[in-house]
Amino acid sequence: MYIKSATAALLASLTPLAALAADVASSPASSPTDTVVIGGQREHYRSLSATGATKTDARLLDLPQSVRVLTSEVLRDAGVSTLAGALDLASGISRQSDLGGLWDSYAMRGFTGDPNFGSDFLVNGFSSSRGYNGLRDTASTQSIEVLKGPSAALYGRGEPGGTVNIVTKKPRFVAARSIGASVGSFNTHRAALDVTGPVGETLAYRLNAAWQEGDSFRDSVRRDTLLVSPSFVWLAGEHTTVSYEIEATGQKAPFDRGVPAVNGKLGAVPVSRFLGEPGDGRMSVKSLGHQLFVQHALNDNWSLQSGLSYRDSELAGFSTEANNLLADGRTLRRQRRHRDFSATDTSGRIELLGNLATGSLRHKLLFGVDAYRFDDRRVQLRRNPSNANPYAIDIFQPVYGGVADPLTLSIDTLERQRAHGLYAQDQIDLSDRWKALLGIRYDSAEQSVANKRLRTSNAQRLHASSPRAGLVYQPGKAVSLYATAARAYRPNSGISIDNSAFEAEKSLSYELGAKVDALDGKLTSTVALYKIDKKNVLTTNPVNSDFAIPAGEVGSRGLELDVAGAVARNLQLSAAYAYTDATVTRGDKTIRTGSRFPNVARHSASVMLVSSFTLGDANASLGGGASYVGKRMGDVAASSSFELPAYTTVRLVAAWTPYRKLRIALNVDNLFDKAYYASSYSQLWVAPGSERTATLTASYRF
Repeated sequence: MYIKSATAALLASLTPLAALAADVASSPASSPTDTVVIGGQREHYRSLSATGATKTDARLLDLPQSVRVLTSEVLRDAGVSTLAGALDLASGISRQSDLGGLWDSYAMRGFTGDPNFGSDFLVNGFSSSRGYNGLRDTASTQSIEVLKGPSAALYGRGEPGGTVNIVTKKPRFVAARSIGASVGSFNTHRAALDVTGPVGETLAYRLNAAWQEGDSFRDSVRRDTLLVSPSFVWLAGEHTTVSYEIEATGQKAPFDRGVPAVNGKLGAVPVSRFLGEPGDGRMSVKSLGHQLFVQHALNDNWSLQSGLSYRDSELAGFSTEANNLLADGRTLRRQRRHRDFSATDTSGRIELLGNLATGSLRHKLLFGVDAYRFDDRRVQLRRNPSNANPYAIDIFQPVYGGVADPLTLSIDTLERQRAHGLYAQDQIDLSDRWKALLGIRYDSAEQSVANKRLRTSNAQRLHASSPRAGLVYQPGKAVSLYATAARAYRPNSGISIDNSAFEAEKSLSYELGAKVDALDGKLTSTVALYKIDKKNVLTTNPVNSDFAIPAGEVGSRGLELDVAGAVARNLQLSAAYAYTDATVTRGDKTIRTGSRFPNVARHSASVMLVSSFTLGDANASLGGGASYVGKRMGDVAASSSFELPAYTTVRLVAAWTPYRKLRIALNVDNLFDKAYYASSYSQLWVAPGSERTATLTASYRF
């Protein structure tokens, strides 16, 4: 079903992709290399769709920034198949409300991004969170780069807390094939495919695909997902590389707002209780994206790299959601909605990179121009309960089949964003021990929102500069001390309840840190202290959840620690800890000054240890881990003291490789079946964490 619609959408979208060649471009690229053999000679090509913290080749020790790289091997060993699960392994990241289970949403160092969409993330350096792209599957992921702190000097609009960049798997000129199949709790089944190899001496392909279906620990909630991602690389000449990637995704799942707190207390109803209407059917989310990259080496020191990205996405379907709980503490009045959202995101960039020496100083230079166009259409029908028809359900003894009054139009908007930026960066080797990074970016944007229901519109122009400066001192080859400061900018989407546009967010941040590579580089660790101040941040309007309001001025201060690598022979460690003090520093009557950010715990931590050993003639591994999240505020209302309780979950991982090509793995999440609550939108919409889940996976390489 998904394959047929994805294929049709793919063919239909090739025409607009060709038209993109005339547009200028947006966002990042640094690049690992792959090795190919041409005419018996070993050569290297740079995979342009990859990116890094500086868009250039640089060691992590040389960067004045905290960076955590989660490789595909780390994700495999942890049994992770989603972006949300992967980010649980990094410090300073907390889960946020995920629009009824339809998109990824998280906060980094307390900042969650635009509440009109899921949280910001990049795929191969291009923004892939604008629009409606569903929950991210990791089947096509090579690595996830968690870039802490502001990166606006390079990437433009973004969160000062950090940026997540997903690097996809690239075509290789050496044939490799693998298939995988999983069965798990709640009648879950999954299949995955990864094949790559040469088509000729100068052309290689890769195809990643994943399909999953299954029930849930939530009653009446069944989810189907599909990912199909073909990619190609063409060595167009001795100095030119072209790569092209397609990503088609689809998911179907009921809109699920979770469970309510009764009189401010959780646990009155089981975490499995679904309080929507099964008769609403499932929401549909579809996304189709293209990425094209070209790199040309001008000489040994200078090169050009460019990229284009085009993505269509849509979200549609009916939902039934809690409206208010009556005084009896058991009768839940509900509202019904129908959403029909769609978006088109076009972006591209052109960059010049070079190496230059001035006296004793060595420079890595980057100059770039980028642009994006984003169109977002939202149509929503809604019916709130009335006294005559409360459209209610008993939360303790639910009986489904209620019928709401006919829906009426509540939202009909078209938002357009047009933006372009100019940027430059210089990484300077001042001496063997001292390094500096200087960057500056200028952004110009136009934003308009037409409210077709009210027949009104508004528009604004935005301009911002985003400087960045950092200094690194390396007292030894394996130790770096760094300091950095930066300003960041981000336009806000949507309109307020009174039909006004929002001012752009602006932030200023400072960071001090230390990095250590121990055991001959096998174990890496980073500790960072930071301070971020930001204004014009949007959050949910407690009066009407269809709209956002600016929270005034907010601030975040904290400490983070990340450790990863081999602590001993055949023993791998991944550990993270964060202290995050994120509060409203200037509020109003709606949001109280001093309020903590919702869903952001002051203390959070995770740890995982995996031991490898031989079992007879076979290789095996066994490990486990734990995640801790402290108590958090559950909403933003000034009058509320609603908190989500702290929790700890335990994970077990085991794998057995009876021979080289076959791997069998067992993963158990929430081993002790702890009832916990992952995030909250309000006291009525609280998302419970999953019950104990076991998954058995077999993968075969051939």
